[in-house]
Amino acid sequence: MSNAAVMCRGLVKRYGSVLAVDGLDLEVHEGECFGMLGPNGAGKTTTIEVIQGLLDPDAGDVRVLGLTWASHERELRQRMGTQLQETRLPEKLTVRETVTLFRSFYHAGCSVREVLEKVALTEKGNAWVSKLSGGQRQRLAVACALVCTPDILFLDEPTTGLDPQSRRQLWDIIAGFRSGGGTILLTTHYMEEAERLCDRVAIVDRGKIIALGSPRELIASLEADDVVEFALEDAKTIDHSMLKALPGVQQVHSDDGKTILTVTRVHQAVPALMELLTQRGAALSELVTHHATLEDVFLSLTGRHLRDE
Repeated sequence: MSNAAVMCRGLVKRYGSVLAVDGLDLEVHEGECFGMLGPNGAGKTTTIEVIQGLLDPDAGDVRVLGLTWASHERELRQRMGTQLQETRLPEKLTVRETVTLFRSFYHAGCSVREVLEKVALTEKGNAWVSKLSGGQRQRLAVACALVCTPDILFLDEPTTGLDPQSRRQLWDIIAGFRSGGGTILLTTHYMEEAERLCDRVAIVDRGKIIALGSPRELIASLEADDVVEFALEDAKTIDHSMLKALPGVQQVHSDDGKTILTVTRVHQAVPALMELLTQRGAALSELVTHHATLEDVFLSLTGRHLRDE
């Protein structure tokens, strides 16, 4: 399709006997921020590395910006920016020297000064890489990806390990690139990150896409606005059929000693739950409610959490 920045059909990648990507189909539209969301080991990084031309697929077809790696590698390298899951930069170069080095790899792009301004590292231009904080290193890695003014930006777990302030700074940088018309493909296991940044999200598990849509559409698929999690003292349990009969309860799951209810009317479900527990002689050890998220979508689909290894 003419508006497909990335298109994969039947993508397969194995590591020995391990099937990391299992016949995956994927399409990323030009100008959108597309997220691949899933737990560690789901196949997200392998998929994005195949799309970037860093790994050869065992089967399937991959096109980036309408081009193939077999015929257009030089052109593609000039038109894409990449931030790997772990970027190792020379410790004894300064920030400015590092970006200048990466700028020299491309025929065209923005100036070093411009890209340092974009990632808020102008004041750190003369600082050694070894002296940067974790958040500053991540912003430098993104600066190296942006210096060619790419048509498409690949970000693999861009905010893993960062504190909340550093994470929000990177989100602003990513949103700025997106608002300028750039295409973004990012992987993450942070549900809030996907909900904040992405136009569409593919939830990936065991090398396959198990759900696809906008964050709002995926959350709406639960047919519930809120989630109630509770645990009982003495490891007691309540029969799921009784819980499912409570007003507004759509689904019931058990996970790690907790019972999880997806509900449409939390103000009715919680009082009814308390009454049921009293009738059954059960005492709460924990009760938490929250609005439904992509984490709850994944749990509903797989019975596991996004951050499960």
